[in-house]
Amino acid sequence: MLIPRRTLRVGVTGLARAGKTVLLTSIAGNLLAAGAGLPTLPALAARLGGRSLRIRLAPAGADALPRFDHAAHLAALAADPPHWPARTDAVSLLAFDLDVGRATPGLPPRRLRLELLDYPGEWLLDLPMLAQDFAAWSRAALHRLEPYAEAAGFLGFVRGLPVAAPRDEVLAATGHHLYRAALRRLRDDRGLAMLQPGRFLMPAPGGAPPWLGFFPCAGSGPLAGLLRERFDRYCAEVRHSLAAPVFGGIDRLVVLADLLSALHAGAEPFADAAAALGAVAGALRWRRRLPFLPAWLPFVPGIARVAYVASKADHVAERQRGNLAALVSRLTEVPRADTAADTDTAAVAVAAVRCTEDVVWTLEGHPVSAVRGRVAGAARAGRSYPGEVPDRPPDAAFWAHPFLALPDFEPMRLPLGGRAGVPHIGVDTLLDFLVGDRL
Repeated sequence: MLIPRRTLRVGVTGLARAGKTVLLTSIAGNLLAAGAGLPTLPALAARLGGRSLRIRLAPAGADALPRFDHAAHLAALAADPPHWPARTDAVSLLAFDLDVGRATPGLPPRRLRLELLDYPGEWLLDLPMLAQDFAAWSRAALHRLEPYAEAAGFLGFVRGLPVAAPRDEVLAATGHHLYRAALRRLRDDRGLAMLQPGRFLMPAPGGAPPWLGFFPCAGSGPLAGLLRERFDRYCAEVRHSLAAPVFGGIDRLVVLADLLSALHAGAEPFADAAAALGAVAGALRWRRRLPFLPAWLPFVPGIARVAYVASKADHVAERQRGNLAALVSRLTEVPRADTAADTDTAAVAVAAVRCTEDVVWTLEGHPVSAVRGRVAGAARAGRSYPGEVPDRPPDAAFWAHPFLALPDFEPMRLPLGGRAGVPHIGVDTLLDFLVGDRL
């Protein structure tokens, strides 16, 4: 008798430019290599304890979701010279069929379908809006825009509205377009992440419905009433999407953040990234299962495990990576992965595609732990000492001596053109936390 496959769906999302595409590509390359018997994922191998593991891509069948093109992304990493794959900007699915051997001889293998859903990070930032009404959301959104010249045009428009502005479609459309333009500039020019609503930056497929035409406004007249109605409808649609097949079917979730780049960019960008990550962590607390039910029950709805991941861990030396994981843990108030065996949340530092190796460098007469890698366009590898990673949100003294550098490293050359896996740091630990209990 053929045992049916149980399905485990893992959503992979994160803040802007955190490395979601690269992580999915690394997971694909390393899972397929592990299924061929190569030692690419030692934490999963330890979990198996010598039992067999067969992994292959799952057939697309009649699934409506487009497939994540891992082969094209892996080819970019395997090129000469290697280069980073293009960013993805739509929902897609990466699926594998796993046959896991049993410890007892003669028993059929455990059969699992592992689905990895590439989910836009911008949409994740809509979740905190569900706990706010229009007035509270407007106050917070307008306050966040105040320091930035990129938002001056929109803020000038809002301040110029009369308190009892009429319920006018032209005013609503003008404010909406100015607000969306400000959000795009803050994302593209400033690298900010705490920008809402997320679907203003990453629209859903299809035409834009009229209720999308709103913006934050502190007034209380007829125009504010129209904007509030549209805000409420937007939140209702987000709630509906949480129960829809795309998001509602997620069993586990990965939330990526590039905290090193935020630290390098300065106090304001880091505060923005920290606020976004903290808001997401708070909003995701709806996902917890009933505490008296075992996590392995397949019919219990909800996201059972969430991993908060700091990317680019190879841009700092090994002794700093513990601090990076601790920083993620502090920002999200969850335990680190190495202490999270019995929890449903974890914080971990990962390099999905390794770019560097650790070296000792003499800097101003003192030995420091540094990294060495090839910067994009350089003829040979160079060394980098970015500075000390704080293990908690940094104070004013840190910003007086910020990171020295955060180079744009090329990925390492892939062994056997990617057929032998992708060099990484911590991807196996992340996968063990997400799926190890099912193995």
